[in-house]
Amino acid sequence: MKIPVSKPYLSGNELKYVTKAIKDSWISSRGEFIEKFENKFSSIHGTKYGAASSSGTNALILALRALNIGEGDEVIVPEFTMVATAWAVSYTGAKPVFVDCGDDLNIDVSKIEEKITPRTKAIIPVHIYGKRANMEKIIEIAYEYNLYVIEDSCEAHGVPITGDIACFSLYGNKIITAGEGGICITNSKRLSDQMKHLRGMAFNKEHTFLHKKFAYNFRMTNLQAAVALAQTEKLKSILKKRKQIEKWYNEGLRGLPVMVKIKRDVLWYYDILAPRRDELMKYLADNGIETRVFFKPMSQQPMYFNPDYKKLKAYYYSLKGLYLPTFTQMTKKEVDYVCQKIREFYGK
Repeated sequence: MKIPVSKPYLSGNELKYVTKAIKDSWISSRGEFIEKFENKFSSIHGTKYGAASSSGTNALILALRALNIGEGDEVIVPEFTMVATAWAVSYTGAKPVFVDCGDDLNIDVSKIEEKITPRTKAIIPVHIYGKRANMEKIIEIAYEYNLYVIEDSCEAHGVPITGDIACFSLYGNKIITAGEGGICITNSKRLSDQMKHLRGMAFNKEHTFLHKKFAYNFRMTNLQAAVALAQTEKLKSILKKRKQIEKWYNEGLRGLPVMVKIKRDVLWYYDILAPRRDELMKYLADNGIETRVFFKPMSQQPMYFNPDYKKLKAYYYSLKGLYLPTFTQMTKKEVDYVCQKIREFYGK
C-alpha cells in the first residue's frame, strides 16, 4: 500500500466552474468566480470582506502593507512556524521579532510582552497544525500596546478569526486548495479595498499607468478562484470528514508514546511527537507511507540565525515531531495501516 502525505479532494463543482471560466474566456484576474469566492470564504468565516491573492505568503504581505507596516517597524512572529510567515515581514522591510512556542506549539503568550518595543506594530499568531492560538490573550496584549493582529490561518481553514486580518493559503496540501493561492479576510472595508489595490499593482480607477505607490502583481486568476469557490462550498463537510480521520488516528495510536494531547480545532495534518523519530519515518517510508518533519525554529534559519536556538522549545519539538498522511478522502483502511506500522515499529 502506498499512502501519500497529502492529496487534494476535488469532488465537487471544480471542473464545472473551471470549464465555465474557460468557455466564457475569463481566465485571468477578472471574472465572476473571484468575487464569488471572496464573498463565500469570508462569509463562512464570519467576516464581511475577502481579498484573494496568488499565495498565502502574498496574502500576509498584503495584510502587512495594508496596515502600513514597513521599514523600521517590528512584528512579533512565532519561532515555530513555516518560514513564509517571517519572510512576509522581511519582504516589507520590517523586522520579525521571534517568540518561542509553548507545549501546544503555538506562540507562548506569556513571552510576548517582553519582546515588545516602541517599534512594534503588530503580532502575527499562527494557528499551528489547526490548533487555535490563545487569541483572547493576544487580543488583550494588542489592545494594551495598540498593536495590530494578523492571524496566519494557513493551516486552520474554518477557525473563526478575531484579529484585524486573517490570511489563508490555498496551496495543494491545505485543507482546501486552488493548487496555489491565498486570501485575506477582515471586517474592515478600508483594509480589504487597500489589499485589493495593492495586489493589482496599484492601478488607479482610470488605468492611466501612473502608479502612486509600490505594489504587486499578487492577483488570483479566475481559474484558481473557480476551484477555490468549489472547495469552499464543501468546507464544512471537509472539516467533518477530517474530524473522523482524527478520531481514527486517536483510536489506532492509543497507548503509544506518540500522541499529541493538545486539542486540534480543525485537522490539517495529524501531528505526533515520536521517540526515535527519524528511524520511525524511515520505517514508514519503507512501507509506503509518506511523512513530513516539523518546522525548524526561525532562529535556526540562515537569514535569522541566532546561536541560542538550541535553547528553544521550538527546537526541541522540531527534533521530535512529524505529521502523518492526512487527506480528506483518506479511508479507515489507510489510517489503520499507518497505525499498524507505527505499532510494529514500537513493538506494540
